[in-house]
Amino acid sequence: METPILEAKNLGISFGGLKAVENFNISINQGELVGLIGPNGAGKTTVFNLLTGVYKPTEGAFFLCGNKMNGKKIHQVVQAGIARTFQNIRLFKTMTVLDNVKVAFGMKFKYRLASAIFRSPFYWKEEKDVEEKALDLLKIFGLEDKAGYMASNLPYGQQRKLEIARALATGMKLLLLDEPAAGMNPTETAELLDCINVIRKRFGIAILLIEHDMSLVMKICERIVVIDYGITIAKGLPEEIAANPKVIMAYLGADEDVDTLEELELSENTEGKG
Repeated sequence: METPILEAKNLGISFGGLKAVENFNISINQGELVGLIGPNGAGKTTVFNLLTGVYKPTEGAFFLCGNKMNGKKIHQVVQAGIARTFQNIRLFKTMTVLDNVKVAFGMKFKYRLASAIFRSPFYWKEEKDVEEKALDLLKIFGLEDKAGYMASNLPYGQQRKLEIARALATGMKLLLLDEPAAGMNPTETAELLDCINVIRKRFGIAILLIEHDMSLVMKICERIVVIDYGITIAKGLPEEIAANPKVIMAYLGADEDVDTLEELELSENTEGKG
């Protein structure tokens, strides 16, 4: 039986007497893309913080390729093979687009300090190899012609893509995407969807996605987990989740004439335009 890339068993955390996440269970295999959704404040980002070493679980455990990750520091989690993006973009904005990606390859450099100081032939070979790999990643996102730009000068949607490219440069086994489509227009969202599909096919990595854009979630996710107040309330295929009464109630907070999550999102968008 295949060992899951990610497996969380009864994972949870309490802050004082408040249980922010409780009995969270999930299993993701290589190449799978699973959605994690829920209303604002449901505990989604807290789950990501648990899986990346920002928070230490107070109950349960999680495993990467069968290896227990509890208690690992953030850099150890990254080295093991988990990378993430954030709700608020976190780039090195005074560095170039290319250098933002190259810096993520840092742990893979093989040359020693002396080689870097004296610029040995081995140093230049390593630098060339890393630059080629970084440019290759930028091409996936259509950013190769922006390699020399300052990251801060990129449009918002391209900054999002650069953040994902940088995460890929760590050579992860599991990629955690925290609302990657936030702030994007429909065209940028469509481009992002294409990019995610490309990296899945090319790298075969597992992806856990937090996203509020239900049309994106329903198009791209194979399975979906829904949490509310830190508790899992539903799991299933996109079409099952979209029509699940518990899920719709969690988003609405009251009975309304809405049959699916997509109808809910459409009604909210219409109200916003009015």
